Amino acid sequence: MIREVKKYFSLVTFSHTIFALPFAVIGFFLGIRQIQFQWDLLLFVKVILCMVFARTSAMAFNRYADRFIDHLNERTQKREIPSGTISSKAALGLVILSSVMFMLIAYTINRLCFYLSPVALLVILGYSYTKRFTWLCHVILGIGLSLAPIGAYLAVTGKFDMLPLYFSFAVICWVSGFDIIYSLQDEEFDKSNRLHSIPSFLGKSKALQLSSILHTGSAVFIVIAGTSAGFGIVYWMGAVLFTSLLVYQHTLVKANDLSKVNRAFFTTNGMASILFACFVVAELFLNRP
Repeated sequence: MIREVKKYFSLVTFSHTIFALPFAVIGFFLGIRQIQFQWDLLLFVKVILCMVFARTSAMAFNRYADRFIDHLNERTQKREIPSGTISSKAALGLVILSSVMFMLIAYTINRLCFYLSPVALLVILGYSYTKRFTWLCHVILGIGLSLAPIGAYLAVTGKFDMLPLYFSFAVICWVSGFDIIYSLQDEEFDKSNRLHSIPSFLGKSKALQLSSILHTGSAVFIVIAGTSAGFGIVYWMGAVLFTSLLVYQHTLVKANDLSKVNRAFFTTNGMASILFACFVVAELFLNRP
């Protein structure tokens, strides 16, 4: 039983949930701040579960949609579906189950979240096919993960606001930038198989430059969010740390040296999101209105 669970965790690379989940936590506590810190543990659990089920659905569908491509790519041939560890039907079943659970939990949160849940699924599931026709696939992935802070905020407040949107814009730039770095590994494969990506379109050097520009944009939105909210020193410490880690990952990867891509992609970005969320939440509690 444990071995089977591990297979499915590996299928959806559950550990990568760490990228967007901290921003969902940020969105939740931004919402709590708007209602004078009326803590609701059950609602918090629902938000986390929505995040987990949405991402599980997205990743399982990505593996299902890319099963034939993964079989051709030497780098991905050992993934669960092409290697035969998990069947494509089982993966699709996980997609359906996770999507239904996501919508059911959204229904119990509020009407707006429920009405928007199919739209969220359309974005995060639709991303899996974008590499077939546009090099903007990285941005679509960024948009998918950017739903975390605004979605969590809507769960608490039931209304839109610019502050969580600034964090969503930061996530779009951040995720798009690091996904470009990760896709450097498949530049030649994408070209030979008529798949679209920034590296296959621009080449490694220009792709890295664009990634740097996007990460600069992420830092700018972090600054805009902090300024518009009037946050104090704790927030800005987190912002500096987050930005520093973005800069650091660009020192790890060169156009002619991709040996540290995984370190830049997972370790650095995972640390950046977790640490930044800790500082933001601390700022919100230390400077309660």
